[in-house]
Amino acid sequence: MDFSTFLIQCLNALQYGLLLFLVASGLTLIFGIMGVINLAHSSFYMIGAYMAYGLSPIVAQVMGGGFFTTLLLGLVLAVLLGYLIEWAFFSFLYDRDHLQQVLMTYGLILVFEELRSLLVGNDVHGVVVPHWLAGSIQLGDVMTYPVYRLFISAVCLAVAVGMYLVFTRTRLGMMIRAGAVNREMVQALGVDIKFLYRVVFAAGVALAALAGMVAAPVSSVYPNMGGSILIICFVVVVIGGIGSIRGAFLAALLIGIVDTFGKVLMPQAAGLMVYILMALILLWKPAGLFKAG
Repeated sequence: MDFSTFLIQCLNALQYGLLLFLVASGLTLIFGIMGVINLAHSSFYMIGAYMAYGLSPIVAQVMGGGFFTTLLLGLVLAVLLGYLIEWAFFSFLYDRDHLQQVLMTYGLILVFEELRSLLVGNDVHGVVVPHWLAGSIQLGDVMTYPVYRLFISAVCLAVAVGMYLVFTRTRLGMMIRAGAVNREMVQALGVDIKFLYRVVFAAGVALAALAGMVAAPVSSVYPNMGGSILIICFVVVVIGGIGSIRGAFLAALLIGIVDTFGKVLMPQAAGLMVYILMALILLWKPAGLFKAG
């Protein structure tokens, strides 16, 4: 492997890991703070991708906007969707056992997939990369790397920094971190725990939808696309530590490196390497890399 190929694989690992973090950070928030096993989280990733596909022509024709306008409108719709779903479904799950949570959220996956089929159909769709991000940069004499993949990494890094600032520098972040450790104490101190849960859930949905929107031009948009990312996101959450954002960040980067280089160096065993990584880390730290917070 020459240096140019190694550099490209490093960039691919970084982009994949950061995109995983964007999806898994919302999952670890919901799982760690609200105590709900949300299998339907992957559907929000799919919904984001389909919003990028469906909203782009509407935004261009009606609003005269471009790619960033589509992302902004999609995020607003994702927040509203998350708030509504938490109120309608998840608010009844907090005192239920995990089996009921799994059945409810799996049922939501089926509902979202059927709605997707009725509204959009079962074809594979492509999302056009914005023209100003459609180029490539030269790496070495013959290798190039798409600018849009660098854009995905930049967006994910910006969101990660924003989440760090919110969690460490704001009152909302303090309440979320406290709620992850002791929900009853936070409620006893006068915090509106129902509103806090809805904010957390809406933020988690928005993060997954944003990941789907920015990934759509690279991965295309197709039925059940969320299913391929659900299991790996739970692996990220388990490795990082349930409820830990920094743990999810580090775990996603580790998985990105192992998965990307595993497919290059050991393609026959690449599918196992991520789970071997998880097993080794859990043998070392059974609760994951970090505690909630």
